[in-house]
Amino acid sequence: MAKGTKRASPGAEEEKSGLSNAELGEEDAQKLTEIQRDLARVELVLERQAQATLRPVYEKRRAVVRTIPNFWPVALMNHSLFAYHAQHSADQTALNYLEDLWVEKDPNEHRCFTIEFYFKENPLFSDTVLKKEYKFVKPPAAENEVADENGITPSMLDFSWERDVEVSTTKINWKDADKALTKVYPRKVGEDEDDIADPGSFFNFFEHRADPSEIGVVIANEIFPEAIEYFLGNVDGEITDSEDEDDDDDDDDAEEIDLEKPRSKKRKV
Repeated sequence: MAKGTKRASPGAEEEKSGLSNAELGEEDAQKLTEIQRDLARVELVLERQAQATLRPVYEKRRAVVRTIPNFWPVALMNHSLFAYHAQHSADQTALNYLEDLWVEKDPNEHRCFTIEFYFKENPLFSDTVLKKEYKFVKPPAAENEVADENGITPSMLDFSWERDVEVSTTKINWKDADKALTKVYPRKVGEDEDDIADPGSFFNFFEHRADPSEIGVVIANEIFPEAIEYFLGNVDGEITDSEDEDDDDDDDDAEEIDLEKPRSKKRKV
């Protein structure tokens, strides 16, 4: 017997076969479905309460981090997916002017949100705020629904991102149209429109409705809640060597974000 090979106990095949043939009656299946919906309902209530409790803490954090140079650019770039979308040094130069980032959750449907990037005066575009909204659109079935004591409706339990979310676009007012980053570095899609062959400039995120890489969800649900941890480099999702390569030699002289910052001795797993 090869080293590390475990001998099967007598009757193991019969036991395995018996488990694979387990049947679920219609009544039991219905009970499990109802319990699943009850769990989903409780999770929605808890998440709504959590968002309300967290908001004043996020506002306190907002006031503090605005005094820390490059807090948000560093936190964002320490997430590998974001770094991949902002791989051009021209993007990083633009992000040097980012002074604040805020995620506003829909109070009635927390899975929907608006992302707001606040910029200082810069030579690239005249906008001071760039927004992208993931707006909740009630499905037809919700028209005559009655919410329970916690404000939860049946359609909320059947939430579908593809059906119930409308994504906005923002036209960026570039100061020099010929040097617009979305023009210089356009997004390139693969054979399937849902696949990105080359994300181009990060700022395509604002000007395109589609978000195939779900970078908006990553910003709202991963980076924003754990912004301090990302800034300190304590969260897995750092830039890999392949993602840190600059594809454009023409940008070598551009100003890049200074990623030197304090790091804790212990890394989160």
